[in-house]
Amino acid sequence: MRVTNAPASRRRRTRFLQAAKGFRMRRSKLYRYASDALDHGRKYAFRDRRVRKRDFRTLWQARISAAARAAGMTYSRLIEGLKDAKVALDRKMIADIAAQDSVAFAELVKVARAALSAKGIKA
Repeated sequence: MRVTNAPASRRRRTRFLQAAKGFRMRRSKLYRYASDALDHGRKYAFRDRRVRKRDFRTLWQARISAAARAAGMTYSRLIEGLKDAKVALDRKMIADIAAQDSVAFAELVKVARAALSAKGIKA
């Protein structure tokens, strides 16, 4: 007699169909299609958790660049000046300051300019 381990198989299939809730048509009703849909979805979720980090860093850089140009400085010079001044703020925090508090960002620009002029670079 063939043994199929039916209780465990049914439990596994039920779990897959529960995970596929909200999918459209047979992807949410039939195990075979739900399994494929979940495989695709999990693959994209894994990849895009990393892509999201890249996207946010790009957004922060664009925001910092826009604020720095408005203050009469380029993004790369600003970052170089802040590194030379040993300012321990990451791009996320600098972008937040640039968007929310223009006075504080102007102070950061001033600090960066001072560090660059001490290095002998005109900013």
